[in-house]
Amino acid sequence: MGVSGQFRFDYGLAVSAIGGRVRLPRLFPVLPTGRVCLFREPRKRLSIERRIRSFVFFGLLTTLALPLTLSLAREEKLNEYQAKASFLAAFPKFVEWPPNAFSAEQSPLLLCVFGDFSFGTSLAAATRGSSSRGRRVEVRWARKEQDLRACHILFVSRSEGKRYASIFKSIHGANVLTVGETPDFLASGGAIDFLIAEDKLQFEVNIGAASDAHLKISSNMLALARHVITRTEAAKS
Repeated sequence: MGVSGQFRFDYGLAVSAIGGRVRLPRLFPVLPTGRVCLFREPRKRLSIERRIRSFVFFGLLTTLALPLTLSLAREEKLNEYQAKASFLAAFPKFVEWPPNAFSAEQSPLLLCVFGDFSFGTSLAAATRGSSSRGRRVEVRWARKEQDLRACHILFVSRSEGKRYASIFKSIHGANVLTVGETPDFLASGGAIDFLIAEDKLQFEVNIGAASDAHLKISSNMLALARHVITRTEAAKS
């Protein structure tokens, strides 16, 4: 039985239990009709039975709600990374790399992901058939720091947040546009950082970090940024 089938089954069972259409088994015998009970023990037993029924009911609700909560969380994460994939696929159109950033005239523009790969197929789908200044965009999942200098756009997953110093040291002097997703990414030396603000995915730009990598970001892209950090601001922070 799939998640949706299990959902319908649990929900129907819970609703039926509320309406009395599903009778849970009685835990204690019922006194015969017409007999007079001179002691209160059956009422206590009935109270215990009701409590047990309540526990069973809340157990059903928990069984119902947990898969639904996990499903919604997965869907929310998927939507977030679909939006990030769309941004990453569009960035090459607004950034200019120096000619020596490519080994050959027809070399592809490498869009790398370092760390946990949470995009599923969305990043490959967003970049399929796309090109920038005649260069096709190629997605790679980088596994080692020594491979990062070959990237043109480097998305650093939040899973690598404790390795920022080592990562930026490994690409020092290379023409790499770094993109992250944690609050301290720009302060650590990153060029672009994703954030959720006003229930929307937005990005901020550290113009100094981009300039250090000898990259020119279009004014149109800077106009779309939530905030652009200048060299002066970066120095103060």
